[in-house]
Amino acid sequence: MSNSIVMGVDIGGSHITAALVDLETRRVLKNTWTRNNVNSHDEVDEIIESWTVAIKDAFNSLKINITKVGIGMPGPFDYENGVCFVKNQDKYDSLYGLNIKNLLASALGTSPDKIRFMNDAACFLQGEAFGGAGKGFSRIIGLTLGTGLGSSVYADNIATDADRWNAPFKDSIAEDYLSTRWFIKQYKELSGNLVTDVKALVTLAESDPVAAEVFNLFGENLGVFLNEFIEAESPEAIILGGNIANAYHLFKDSLKNSIKGEFSTIPVFQALLGEEAALLGASSLWYQPAEFELLNKS
Repeated sequence: MSNSIVMGVDIGGSHITAALVDLETRRVLKNTWTRNNVNSHDEVDEIIESWTVAIKDAFNSLKINITKVGIGMPGPFDYENGVCFVKNQDKYDSLYGLNIKNLLASALGTSPDKIRFMNDAACFLQGEAFGGAGKGFSRIIGLTLGTGLGSSVYADNIATDADRWNAPFKDSIAEDYLSTRWFIKQYKELSGNLVTDVKALVTLAESDPVAAEVFNLFGENLGVFLNEFIEAESPEAIILGGNIANAYHLFKDSLKNSIKGEFSTIPVFQALLGEEAALLGASSLWYQPAEFELLNKS
């Protein structure tokens, strides 16, 4: 088995997804995909066991020994040393202060130096830069638009959490204007009607001018938000992910019209990889930068 095969893992508040990734082709091996539910309110042993089972199942799908593992993990977390500081977030309280790298390595029967961690919000952009919409760019900003607002910056071959969800915006914070709840609230204010989610508004937008206007307003807000983000980070490209990005065609024009002229040449892409982005991003922690640069130029 090629030594380019490593494990990518995405840990969420209620699930774990794991799959083997070929770093040479920058592809998730679909037949190794494993997704299990996790009770994040369990005790330590139960949580580590549920993670271990998923990771071992993914390795066993190709009948290979456990090699290198890259994990996207929610914060706060000491990503270098593997210590969890998640607390009072209605998840993983039992892990607070523990060295997850050592615990997981012991459960997997491998050494701690075979496990690396990355912020889960940054994993999306890392994956898109490594093998998706951002491949070939050296500096990128990414947004995940959904229930909340995720933001990240990719530079020097690594993505980091930009943590701009609570940046001051209009009369509140950015997430209040760039998330699902804004769509629901705005449509109710303009139409008097209630929708359950953005997907329902997408369906309405073809025949309902109020729904279409909500997407236009969202694009304007997003453009205003991006102007400051672009000015701070000087990206070569922008990548939009998350469920709301699936409706990009409905707010694309208003977004581009509200981005400042000097930034208008920066391309805006929809994310290409979906759930695979986090797995690819986590696994790419094991990709050698020199090889990465060489392949990007080829």
